[in-house]
Amino acid sequence: QVQLVESGGGLVQAGGSLRLSCTASRSIVSMNVVGWYRQAPGKQREVVATIAGGGSTNYVDSVKGRFTISGDNAKKTVYLQMNSLKPEDTAVYYCNLKPSIWSTVNYWGQGTQVTVSS
Repeated sequence: QVQLVESGGGLVQAGGSLRLSCTASRSIVSMNVVGWYRQAPGKQREVVATIAGGGSTNYVDSVKGRFTISGDNAKKTVYLQMNSLKPEDTAVYYCNLKPSIWSTVNYWGQGTQVTVSS
């Protein structure tokens, strides 16, 4: 079992920046995959960015060049730096951890609201 706690959401104007944090209750080991997902009202939850224990990252096309996912193993924390925010980035952002890329087990945080005003 692992608990995930997100923080860093809030209200920001378009063009602004926010940094989300996801802190785990245990160390994030090399096989783990941690991802940030988001869900806007009336829409399905979508993956935004993922990072594997080895450091490889992936992003959905709509955030490439604007968002950066990174990890600090010592702090058991994964960050999502969001720059050049757009109103369409407004959503509840969730942190997710999979024990490995093959695992069907998912751990979720409680979510943090990001609202981008135009």
